[in-house]
Amino acid sequence: MTPPRHTLQTAALLVLGLVGALLAEALGLPLPFLLGPLLATALVAVFASARLPAGYAFPANIRVPFIGLIGAVIGAQVTPALLASLHDLLPSLAAMVAFVLLAQGLNYAVFRYIGGYDAPTAFFSGAPGGLIESIAMGEATGAQQPTLIAQQFLRIILVITLVPLGLSLWLGYPVGSASGLSVNTLPVTWAAYPQAAVILALGLVAGRAMRLPAWQLTGPLLVSAGFALLGAPLALPDWLVLLAQLVVGASLGMRFAGLDMPTLRRCLWLSLVSIGLMFALAAALAALLIGPTEQPLKTLFITFAPGGVNEMALIALSLQANPAFVTLHHIFRIMVTVLLLGFVAKRLNKVD
Repeated sequence: MTPPRHTLQTAALLVLGLVGALLAEALGLPLPFLLGPLLATALVAVFASARLPAGYAFPANIRVPFIGLIGAVIGAQVTPALLASLHDLLPSLAAMVAFVLLAQGLNYAVFRYIGGYDAPTAFFSGAPGGLIESIAMGEATGAQQPTLIAQQFLRIILVITLVPLGLSLWLGYPVGSASGLSVNTLPVTWAAYPQAAVILALGLVAGRAMRLPAWQLTGPLLVSAGFALLGAPLALPDWLVLLAQLVVGASLGMRFAGLDMPTLRRCLWLSLVSIGLMFALAAALAALLIGPTEQPLKTLFITFAPGGVNEMALIALSLQANPAFVTLHHIFRIMVTVLLLGFVAKRLNKVD
């Protein structure tokens, strides 16, 4: 739980995030309620973290329910037709396995031979998914923790920043909530709020108990999908989804706390090289899969862009880019990556 003495600081960060969101919206940036708060709180984390309480971290008991809310909204879009088409996903799932293996290899080369990292740090810094798992396994095999943590968080933050910006430039107009899109097509009634509470409670408990990948998102997603398949899909107002974006964005920005500028600059340019290669790989695979999957290039590119499951699901939801399809593939990416990391970590431990 959040210590009471930290409540004012958290509230101030959320207000700052709201200011950042409104400013980003006024500037016409994509996903302003995600990127605006992220940039605003990142400035605090880098330049004013000394003014925050010692050891302060954005409280999980605020962030987790909003991630669950995102999962519930995505789960509401699961239909019998989507389940019937699962057998058609074999080409894209196979391509995801190829993406993980190729991205891991390319990233290792970048961090090992360009960045000069030792082998464990380079390998786990280059993981295209599994943030918590890569940090934990990296620590067990002797990777440099500050560098590894910085590279993994930069991967997520840069991807969720650059993807909507890039799509906006490509399409010629701001995407997501900046363009006035609604993420909900169903009428909202008062009954939606207790229904959402039930879905969140059941989903968060089940997701954690079952140790699902990205359990904060996938647990509520599965419960909400069950409601939808039974004919009672959840319909929430757009302002709640925007609030979820604000909370997630503000919490991500605070991940930069404690990083000194030389380390941040070094990790940043290496991360840009790594992400550029992964984007090129994602674009190539997306182009190859347009025919077999009958999905647009925009949706397929978001499917392969290696951000966090929660954040990429939120981007897909805001861009109306088949969020159920995108989320399924990102969960699969995490599973394949974690299996690969575990396989290598066991061998590194044997060598030690």
